Amino acid sequence: MQYRTLGKTGIKVSPYCLGAMMFGGLGNADHEDSIRIIHKALDAGINFIDTADRYSAGESEEIVGKALKGRRDKIVLATKVYGPMGDDPNQQGTSRRWIMQEVDNSLRRLQTDHIDLYQIHRPSPDTDIEETLSALSDLMRAGKVRAIGSSTFPASEIVEAQWVAERRSLARFRTEQPPYSILDRSIEREVLPVCERYGMGVLVWSPLSKGMLTGRYRKGQPLPDSLRVKYFPKQMSDARNLDAVEQLLPLAAEAGLSLTHMAMAFVMAHPGVTSAILGPRTMAQLDDLLAGAEIRLSDDILDRIDQIVPPGTDVGPNGAAYVPPAIANAALRRRPLTERAAA
Repeated sequence: MQYRTLGKTGIKVSPYCLGAMMFGGLGNADHEDSIRIIHKALDAGINFIDTADRYSAGESEEIVGKALKGRRDKIVLATKVYGPMGDDPNQQGTSRRWIMQEVDNSLRRLQTDHIDLYQIHRPSPDTDIEETLSALSDLMRAGKVRAIGSSTFPASEIVEAQWVAERRSLARFRTEQPPYSILDRSIEREVLPVCERYGMGVLVWSPLSKGMLTGRYRKGQPLPDSLRVKYFPKQMSDARNLDAVEQLLPLAAEAGLSLTHMAMAFVMAHPGVTSAILGPRTMAQLDDLLAGAEIRLSDDILDRIDQIVPPGTDVGPNGAAYVPPAIANAALRRRPLTERAAA
């Protein structure tokens, strides 16, 4: 594989990053099979693995840790912190208190003494970004973390984090991990340009839009029995997404490609994207994704994709994307009724 530099860190990573979300109880509960899938990816040249403490309540990290025995030094290992890891309200978020505790838990599960890329899984509106960056800076000085990044941050919060890091002389986010696919293109407007401006590496998640771009989900056909339908029913049945898929399928066929391969090649065509995260649950899924690794799309195909899904737009809902409080909470957009009546 042609390795790329992860932002300005100097770390070289493969253009495909192996995502480990589906290893563990959430997806593939067979540890030995999951380890075989990881080894197959490494043997194919992938040197970048991304997981999170939250995935299957730590089980994913445990599987990755077992799989990397004897191979750890050649792997760029990324994990994330933020999601709840228990009933205690302080066992989540991005406070110094929790980060300092949870990084040791991740290191133990991963069976390593350092994390190459430690990422904040989602923004925490209730935590000052200076608090978070200060804790992460101390982890870097302690040698537990090599580089830090954000995940699914709005462009404004990426910029704020960069400014705070500069003004407080703290470590700064070197990467961002946003959702990006043919159906989810809104990051082209601000997030990708901002990341390029600050020299940040970008590893995109859900390049197949949670499986919508595999061709399994078709207009007028029953939805398949899948985890995606269980967890993201609105996205997987959304008429706008399904209409776009019906237009993309013949374009892929005309180009002599599967929809999956065209979708992966699309995200890799953007100059701001460093790596695309693969999320296989089975060996067959990994084999199919690896088979399209060398595909490059012509300008004509990219132009025709733009006609189906205009640049900078999201076709339909993305159930796992971050929704800012001002959008999620109607009360933040409305004055109290008494004030409205007085006006």
